[in-house]
Amino acid sequence: MSYNALAAQSFVAISELHPNTLHPRVAGVIIGKTDVKSFPDRKNIGFDRFTFGFTVKDSVDYFINVTSWGGEGYINSLSGSFSIGDCVIIENPLVATKDPDKEDRFCPSTPSFYRLLVTEAHSRVTLCADTEAIEQLLPLLHLPVKDPRDFYSLGDIVANGQSLDGSVINILAAVRSIGEPKFFTTSDGRKGQRLEVKLFDDCVPSFSLVCWDREAIQLVQRLLPRETVLFVSDARVGFDSFRNCMAATVNSKTIVTVNPDTKEASLLFSYAKELSDSGALEEEVRPGDVLVESISDVYTVSELKLRAQENPEGFCGITYSFISKLDLDSSVSRVIRSRCSKCRYQVSEDLQSCNNPSCPAGGQPLSITTGFDLLVDVTDHTGTLQSCYLNSTAAEKTLGCTPEEFASLTDDERTALKWRFLLERCKIYLKILPSPKSRNGVKGSVLACSLADPGEVKQSLAAGLQ
Repeated sequence: MSYNALAAQSFVAISELHPNTLHPRVAGVIIGKTDVKSFPDRKNIGFDRFTFGFTVKDSVDYFINVTSWGGEGYINSLSGSFSIGDCVIIENPLVATKDPDKEDRFCPSTPSFYRLLVTEAHSRVTLCADTEAIEQLLPLLHLPVKDPRDFYSLGDIVANGQSLDGSVINILAAVRSIGEPKFFTTSDGRKGQRLEVKLFDDCVPSFSLVCWDREAIQLVQRLLPRETVLFVSDARVGFDSFRNCMAATVNSKTIVTVNPDTKEASLLFSYAKELSDSGALEEEVRPGDVLVESISDVYTVSELKLRAQENPEGFCGITYSFISKLDLDSSVSRVIRSRCSKCRYQVSEDLQSCNNPSCPAGGQPLSITTGFDLLVDVTDHTGTLQSCYLNSTAAEKTLGCTPEEFASLTDDERTALKWRFLLERCKIYLKILPSPKSRNGVKGSVLACSLADPGEVKQSLAAGLQ
């Protein structure tokens, strides 16, 4: 960083901090922050002490952890005064030598030998208002705190499987989708939250990154799916036995760098954008992404559309509606499609290699997966949700046949299969997602569909009238 705005205001560089520094003023950008926590005060029985931490960076190579302790009002007020991505000025903190064994276990690993302590009586943290200083600091947000070449791809994580269980690693991946926050209360009365982000790269189409802290959740909620690449430093990876797959978790050591300014991230960003533009990401829901058994909320079509406007990150629900469009008697080539097994791009079987320029297979012999590729309209007394995607797995279960078996049916048999469902009341499990390219700005993916039980329908309609 050049010697201008920061030096002109007599700020002490993080690299020059020392316990003997008198009344230091440090300017930097917040790259990480933890939630407020409380602990019993040993000196005042019956009272709690409150604390939170954050990590501030002021140059390409240096950043430092800051901890603040105090009463509930002071700590909550201070924590609420800035967020990750803000530029701040820290005045008169205590510079203390850190205990690497203790601090590096629970806080981001820093190159500094010290940590800063902020107290109500002696210190102050304010937002930086100097435009020139801010212009110097903000680009630091896009520089990973670890070696940008030292990361695992999602393919590496999946390939290593359970041998990485419990490891803390760096991950480079693109954001595919961002879920809804789930709120809960623990058995001892503490309130918590959880949000799941789906990541992808050129090897793995969907991989879970789970956030538990409010600060991490607020950060990822601001991201744009399909247009964001993350370098996640010190994420914990583990085997999710419930879903039988690997997943990653953001913890107190983790620093998330959004759209990192690195060669590797730039290549992944280009791949993600081309894949999105090609339509290969339109098959939003894959087997295992959502457990149908966990979905219980029932909606009318109009309620689905209304909630989609209020929840742009997407949600799941059940609707007892009619299938009003189901083109099974079209030509087989319009019902069954072939896609590149590597990038999901639609291809012709006579090709030697995938014609998607950003396919990671890159000119290798074409590997094809063939499956149903259907769009259906869902209608009830409140309206119609058009062009809902019925993916191949859900279509096979709904229709009761494989793509190969369907292709062997006669025209009359395909028509008869169509009229088993067309204009019939069905129980439809849907995932609703934002889609700026669609007419209504909403896209539905059918997770499961079956003919509805009349008793269930009656009970559902009665509950809706109450």
